[in-house]
Amino acid sequence: MRISPEYRELNLQLHRSNPDYGKAAHAIAPMVVELAQQTEAQSVLDYGCGKGTLRPAVLALAPDLEVFEYDPAMPGKDGDPSPVHLVVCIDVMEHIEPDCLHDVLTHIQTLCLGGAFFIVDTVLAQKTLADGRNAHLIVEDLPWWHEKIGGYFNVVVAQPIIPEQPERVLIVGAPLPVA
Repeated sequence: MRISPEYRELNLQLHRSNPDYGKAAHAIAPMVVELAQQTEAQSVLDYGCGKGTLRPAVLALAPDLEVFEYDPAMPGKDGDPSPVHLVVCIDVMEHIEPDCLHDVLTHIQTLCLGGAFFIVDTVLAQKTLADGRNAHLIVEDLPWWHEKIGGYFNVVVAQPIIPEQPERVLIVGAPLPVA
């Protein structure tokens, strides 16, 4: 299971009640386009796309790139995606239910034809869910995430996105063969 029905509803409530929740990914568009160009990716999937701000920002920079969106908590974006050259997962992994993390990483792995790009927050969120829990359900450091994602991807980069902000980490890798 990639998301429980109860958690899907909590995420949908947070998206509806907070207009800024799930829309910061557009700022990462230049990094996504650069990685797509470096890897000659022709298609990108924004996995956990939230309100969908990454897609138009990427297309503004690279109009020939195919950009798809998937978010199990967003109606209309919750259909099962097809494999792509590059899967991008920005500020998503820390929101995954711990019991679902294996299924989510396996799902991402099966969708990758080339590589994956993760940005993960390693500290508590400023937002809370309607049930009182912090919006970041998994709060772990870079070595933990490197090891966890390394079980599914050949990690080639694992570092803070900006040295002055060590709580936001970037992990890039190519999928390992699915067992």
